[in-house]
Formats: sequence, structure tokens, C-alpha cells
Amino acid sequence: MLAPCRLGRTGRSAQHADRKTNEMDLTGKLLIAMPGIGDPRFEHSVVFLCSHSEEGAMGLIVNKTAPEVKLGSLLEQLEIKADPEAAALPVRFGGPVETQRGFVLHSDEYESRVNSLEIPGGFAMTATLDILEDIAEGRGPDKLTVMLGYAGWGPGQLEGEIVANGWLTAEASSELLFDMADLDKWEAALRSLGVDPVSLSASAGTA
Repeated sequence: MLAPCRLGRTGRSAQHADRKTNEMDLTGKLLIAMPGIGDPRFEHSVVFLCSHSEEGAMGLIVNKTAPEVKLGSLLEQLEIKADPEAAALPVRFGGPVETQRGFVLHSDEYESRVNSLEIPGGFAMTATLDILEDIAEGRGPDKLTVMLGYAGWGPGQLEGEIVANGWLTAEASSELLFDMADLDKWEAALRSLGVDPVSLSASAGTA
């Protein structure tokens, strides 16, 4: 059975610091997995980067729903009563690191009473318990997606994967992150760059 979702109560993330010193600052951007990325956990993934600095990067996969998990089951384990609308919200696989820890990516008009990480482009990320309490009571962010786990890279690791053509980068939009069906996000992110997903997949298959 799924273990209770652990949400930290730390202050502003240290990963948010020193971003200005990073020559390739992709905070608030999308990573689009290229065909043949070599890791099935990231195949056809779209990752939203919450933080990117010389110390590494942290992101959330936004297009892989965990079909067997609804927010209501997590709230129940945390003994939080939720209205039916909140309980029915999907939970996504945010990445392979700390898969029992919860993260909420959301619009930036909401700010946690404990801590929210502000992200350029009108976004924010909160990993403290109070946001789940607010969502359960209908006082949460206007736009949101709940994840378990995250994707992380050490210093220089993500840059190396981008140079090796493992990822394309693109601008993020609220529509893609929060309104679009998960199955459509990878193709939509590619098309935002003028890339034809069919041609890309075909060329990868014959490489």
C-alpha cells in the first residue's frame, strides 16, 4: 500500500539560490525527452524545472499520471477530510527520487503559510502539508497538479544530457501544465518548437 505522503516543512529551497550564477538557467522551462533517451522512466516525458543552478537541477514530470492513485487516498492517509472534487484529483508521477514525497506545482497567486518556491513565468511549487489542507477545503490554488516524487540532477549532469541530445528545452505554459491531457503534452511541447513528433520518432527509430 502506498505509504503516507511526506511533505517537508523547510524554508525556501537552497536550490533557488545562486541561479544568477548559472550560465544555463532553465528554471521555469520545460525539458522534452528525446526518443531513445535510454531511461524508460523518462520516455516521452515532459519535465517542468522548478530549480536549476550550478548546484544541480530539480524538476517534476508533468505528463505521467499514476492511474491507481487519487488525491483522496493520500488525504485519507494524512487524516485530511476532502470534498469530492478535491478527492477525485489525479496524482502524477513526478520523478524517480523520493517517490513517497508529495509536491504541488501550481499557479503563483497562492502562497503557502509555510513556504512556496516562486518560479518564473507565473508558477510556484509547494511541498508543505498546509497546501493539501487548503486544497481539501477548496481554498487551494486556481491551477494545480499534485505529484509524488521528483527528478533530480547533480552539478553539470543535466547540461551534459542536453548536450548529448537527451532533452530539448521549451517555454512552459499554464495551458500545457494544468489544462491539457497528459497524453497530449509531449507532442504539444514539441510542436511549440516547430518539431514534428512523427518525424522525430521516425528518425530516431532509423538512427
